[in-house]
Amino acid sequence: MAETTYFPRRLILAGALISGVLLALAVHMLGARYGLDLGGLWRSDMRDFMPAGAAIAWWLIATVGFSGGYFTANIMRGAVSGQIPQRMRQFLIAVGVLILAGAGQAASAPSPLPTVSGVLAGLAALCLGAAMAFCGAYFALRKA
Repeated sequence: MAETTYFPRRLILAGALISGVLLALAVHMLGARYGLDLGGLWRSDMRDFMPAGAAIAWWLIATVGFSGGYFTANIMRGAVSGQIPQRMRQFLIAVGVLILAGAGQAASAPSPLPTVSGVLAGLAALCLGAAMAFCGAYFALRKA
């Protein structure tokens, strides 16, 4: 009987981190297209305490980054031993391609945000997505 092999922990962590960051950035680009402005917290012209769109954007990016890292780490841990059914693999690949294609289409259009604000919001989304993807992957690997 063949013994079960696994990916090294660092490879799983790196793959899950990259996947979570890409999904978080895709959600940020799609959200900006639909009016979920991540940089709404830094505007001084608004009288409201916090725009609801900014809060939803922050939570959405954090949730997608965390869950992307967590689920990718779990999938990569079981992928080598053949524990993932073929149909599930195909479904996950199709969902990933559709999300990234939608983000690419949203990124190719003119930005609704001013240039400096858009760059700062993109960097904030990148950092938030990376931190949450790392946390998700770390918790998935620690559970194992």
